[in-house]
Amino acid sequence: MIIVYEKEINTENIVVSPRPIWKCRTCPVYGKSPSCPPYVPSWKEAKEWVKHFKRALLIKFQINYENFEEEKRKVLLYLLKKEEEFFKSGYPYAFTLFPGNCNLCNECEFEKSGKCLMPTKVRPSLDAIGIELSKIVDLDFSESVLYGLILVD
Repeated sequence: MIIVYEKEINTENIVVSPRPIWKCRTCPVYGKSPSCPPYVPSWKEAKEWVKHFKRALLIKFQINYENFEEEKRKVLLYLLKKEEEFFKSGYPYAFTLFPGNCNLCNECEFEKSGKCLMPTKVRPSLDAIGIELSKIVDLDFSESVLYGLILVD
């Protein structure tokens, strides 16, 4: 995992709509992860929530798709660490949004029993709450990248 950039963005540029959630419904993990629908706030609730932030940190990660699960796990842990740094710096409502479903655990207990082993670390995915990533970045599907977002203040 390589950090390509960390860029502060104005939350007014974040578009929240039902479109990403409809795309989520085609995912094989739909309904199986605590970071995905239907276990996350609705897009309408998220739209209202995002309005209460002024800025966010957008982070672009280059990953090796041959080790996707391991690379993605590093991304999620990095995002959680950054969220904690913001919290300790006086931003108590800083909140990370994952790129896709949670894969913090090697084997997801939630998929088997409905009980998450890391409920304090799981965060919704960007798509799951309706954030249209394509409205804040130029997506190039030839790149091996993931994007994370931390709502700051």
